[in-house]
Amino acid sequence: MKPLFIIGYMACGKTTFGQALAEATGLKFIDLDHIIEERQNASIREIFAEKGEDGFREIERDMLHEVASLHDTIISCGGGTPCFFNNMDHMNSQGTTLWLQTSEERLFSRLIVKRHTRPLLADRTDNEIRDLIKKQLEARSPFYSRASIIWHGDLLENRREIDDNISAFLKAFPILPANQARSRPLFSSQIRKMLLTKLQKTPTSQTN
Repeated sequence: MKPLFIIGYMACGKTTFGQALAEATGLKFIDLDHIIEERQNASIREIFAEKGEDGFREIERDMLHEVASLHDTIISCGGGTPCFFNNMDHMNSQGTTLWLQTSEERLFSRLIVKRHTRPLLADRTDNEIRDLIKKQLEARSPFYSRASIIWHGDLLENRREIDDNISAFLKAFPILPANQARSRPLFSSQIRKMLLTKLQKTPTSQTN
């Protein structure tokens, strides 16, 4: 199977969902940011400080092209990865892309808990974080929406929700497309309705 690229905004649940999906399917899971840090022997923050965003994005593009040749692998991408160069076109041509679409409210509830671990958010007020999420989602959604598959990332707050979400995903997509990227997003309206109904009944909680 060609690679599955998981894209979406920070804290949308890419790592949580990707690791659980890998566990359920026997596929390998890798995090693009972690691969970059290992190869550069520096943290993402240090790379930004030394090379600037332009330098980081060039490194990111090169590493994306490298891992895109892997098979039977789930790749969690950075929040901005699809928005630079021809990265989205490349991912769609090399494998299957999945946008883990998560509501602004859920993103906010996750990010404020871990704001001090994210330099971009550490010194921002709650209202400033809300405004940032809204602004960046508006800018990035046109790139995210080009994904082959759109799936909800709201219900990943505990082990049961994660298992139920993965189970629902695999029922909707029992065999992920291995040799083509679809021109229109794949999305099950029935599954979406089920997940949204459950979300409305689920109190907001912290992400593990």
